[in-house]
Amino acid sequence: MATAAARSSLFLFLASMGWAFAQPIGYDGARHLVSRTAFGVTEAEVRALENLTRHEAVDRILAGTRREATLAAPAFVGEAPVPYYKLRSMGEDERRAYQRRNFEHGLELREWWLREMLMTPSPLTERMTLFWHGHFATSQQKVRSGELMYRQNVLLRREAVGNFSALLHQIARDPAMLVYLDNAGSRRKAPNENFAREVMELFTLGEGQYSERDIKEVARAFTGWSLDRDTLEFTHRRGWHDGGEKSVFGKTGRFDGDAVLDLMLARPQAAEFITAKLWREFVSPTPDVAEVRRLAAVFRESRYDIKALLRALLVADAFWSPGHRANLIRSPVELVVGTLKTFDILPYSLRPAVLAAALLGQNPMSPPNVKGWPGGDAWINSATLLGRKQFLERLFRGADPVAAGAPAAMAEQGQEAASPERRFRRMMERGLQTFAFDWERWSRPADVGRLVLATSPINPVAAGTEGVALVSHLTSDPAYQLK
Repeated sequence: MATAAARSSLFLFLASMGWAFAQPIGYDGARHLVSRTAFGVTEAEVRALENLTRHEAVDRILAGTRREATLAAPAFVGEAPVPYYKLRSMGEDERRAYQRRNFEHGLELREWWLREMLMTPSPLTERMTLFWHGHFATSQQKVRSGELMYRQNVLLRREAVGNFSALLHQIARDPAMLVYLDNAGSRRKAPNENFAREVMELFTLGEGQYSERDIKEVARAFTGWSLDRDTLEFTHRRGWHDGGEKSVFGKTGRFDGDAVLDLMLARPQAAEFITAKLWREFVSPTPDVAEVRRLAAVFRESRYDIKALLRALLVADAFWSPGHRANLIRSPVELVVGTLKTFDILPYSLRPAVLAAALLGQNPMSPPNVKGWPGGDAWINSATLLGRKQFLERLFRGADPVAAGAPAAMAEQGQEAASPERRFRRMMERGLQTFAFDWERWSRPADVGRLVLATSPINPVAAGTEGVALVSHLTSDPAYQLK
């Protein structure tokens, strides 16, 4: 019979060989994994993973990822986009009608996407689609075409957990991106250096990893990458392309756009840049330099397979470290969609949810600038923190005659009430009256707080608090803002 000392030595040996990886992740571990890879957390999702090891749980999530949306496309999709030269020739009334129609298409597209986030069997797919939308930031305000923004969304989803090299090459040809970064008119005599800079600084390498000479030479490589003036499809205008020799990162050749993208991907900084950004998305605000390099090596060796990187990241000790739990702030979209999902709130229209996320600082299809949303602590300031509190209070207050009269009262406040933000708030307030939370219908867990919060509540729950009062207390707690 083994002695205690022998058993202890055996345990240490097994632990050193990764035996701990073979243990089930348990309820709290499953909740942590779901909260980082989905929108919100449900009891069913947690229970489905709690008896698996971390490798099994991560593999199950990755195996369920998709390349297409589950919902039918918005009704306007398939309409031929209006050529930009025709916009310039429109009369004032026709232009205004087009602008109203395009604005409505934008709202339809956002509502469709939020519903996909809410209904999809693979929330990680939508999480990564949103991540890449912030990375390859493009705004409908400048693109001025719901059709082109939808096509880009389809592309981002298709490669969301696919291959980064394929995604990079396709996004550089994407019509919405070419319009947004003004490369559609780039030609031999007027190369677009802005496009070249953003591709290196924001998409692949990060700041300080290229020279001014590289910018000029890469801009030459992308000349001629343009759009068909009638269909707005990508076209390579060979007469506009600078086919001469170029020197990029110390290498010389007759490089075109695809060739310089491959030169960027060949540099180790590219894998490290993307890995560090995904670390901040899934693990903690401050990347571990050594771990980023280790994971980036996995990324490079897999030839930029995003799923391989995600697997290595999500099974890493750092992801499961107690110190890295409840240390990330939920984005407005995560807060809004996650709350609806966790509490099984599925209204007929999600437009109020779209407006709520926008008012809280994250308007899909409309990032603030080419750098996308900064995320992290930037999600929280005095205005957005109050807005989050008001949104959650309103959501669990149910139908309220006083609140229902608020829009009319606001309309009487004159010109101030006519501002876009005021109009959005009125629309959101009216719509939220249909967002009914039903405590009796909700398939709640025995321990509501353990499911709803990523850590212990800052404000203790008074004994005897239950029902909607319990939910209101938990969602108003500062810990509810964390994941």
